[in-house]
Amino acid sequence: MNRLRVGLIGTGFAGRYHVDCLRRVFGLEIDLAGVTSQRAESRTAFGQQHGIPVFDNVEAMLPHVDLLDVCSPPYAHKTGIIAAAQAGKAIICEKPLTGYFGPPGADASFRADQAEKSAMLTEVLNTLGEIADAVRRNRVFFGYAENFVYAPSVQKEREIVEKTGAQILRMVGEESHSGSASPVYGIWRFAGGGSLIGKGCHPLTALLYLKRVEGLAGDGHPIRPKTVSAHTHNLTRLPTYRDAGFIRTDYHDVEDYGVMHVVFDDGTVGDVMTGEVTLGGIYDFVEVFANNHRTRCHISPVRVAETFNPRSAQYADVYLIEKTNTKEGWTLAATDENFTMGYQAEIQDFVACAVAGTQPQSGLDLALDTTALIYAAYLSAEQHGVETEVPRL
Repeated sequence: MNRLRVGLIGTGFAGRYHVDCLRRVFGLEIDLAGVTSQRAESRTAFGQQHGIPVFDNVEAMLPHVDLLDVCSPPYAHKTGIIAAAQAGKAIICEKPLTGYFGPPGADASFRADQAEKSAMLTEVLNTLGEIADAVRRNRVFFGYAENFVYAPSVQKEREIVEKTGAQILRMVGEESHSGSASPVYGIWRFAGGGSLIGKGCHPLTALLYLKRVEGLAGDGHPIRPKTVSAHTHNLTRLPTYRDAGFIRTDYHDVEDYGVMHVVFDDGTVGDVMTGEVTLGGIYDFVEVFANNHRTRCHISPVRVAETFNPRSAQYADVYLIEKTNTKEGWTLAATDENFTMGYQAEIQDFVACAVAGTQPQSGLDLALDTTALIYAAYLSAEQHGVETEVPRL
């Protein structure tokens, strides 16, 4: 089969770049066969803009597609994944895979920062079990769309680890900037958490991926996370915080800074930093300290192009880089973020593997470990950094 019919759930930021990347896939014929989302006006406008048939819901769209591309908000992921799996359809799912979104009927009075994290972890593990069972029982393809895994620099590090037999001793990763563009990002019942899950999922998955690669290249078994210690903070809600007007502060019940310290099965470690209080655009990197080499993986920004603009209005219609706070002065301008951030490579890998029936670089097992670890980290943070076991499904 060299033709793949793809249907999308979700018409936001991820949906837009998925369409761009799907239309640049090589070696396969991609038919964008449908799109749906919760809001009728959004899916209609998206379908008209991109020339994609519009469906009222996932159930109506599934008979017309071979692969379901889940780009909806995380709280809606489980429904789409299970529906697709039961219909025997291949699946791509954006990160984070899922999370805890409050008790049934949760409204604005729900505050996750006052809720017990052990109960959250239990609920998330149940959800992960349902997802894993549906995917495995129906033997469908699953690609976890974590672009950090597919960033060119991280893939180069994969090659180095595999070809040199490296032992990774420690790693450091970060994603930080000055808050999300989503108006509901600071509300746990929509986002599933704050910085740890919304931003920390990216570098964390890259770290878990590289240790997995090391283990598979060695004795054929992935090296997995064993424990996590974490801290979270509400820096913009401190009584002493001085708001200069540059950093988003309207968070309801989520953290705006967090750190995770991971210990792997072999005793090696990884550290993840993540937060909403970083000016100057996105700050994304992974650094690897191995027994035979050291690699800095620059993900964003990357020094491909720099431009100087003395007057902001001149660049009003020029996209420079995601989450930049100003267009004046020198800016590290993104030339093709779909490539440098790994989006194009992940889509290429997913559709090729879905057709061939092979496993992608980023799949279900990685998604499960990432999500379970983050909610174990929330439990650790609630207990002031107590080392907490990472559950395994």
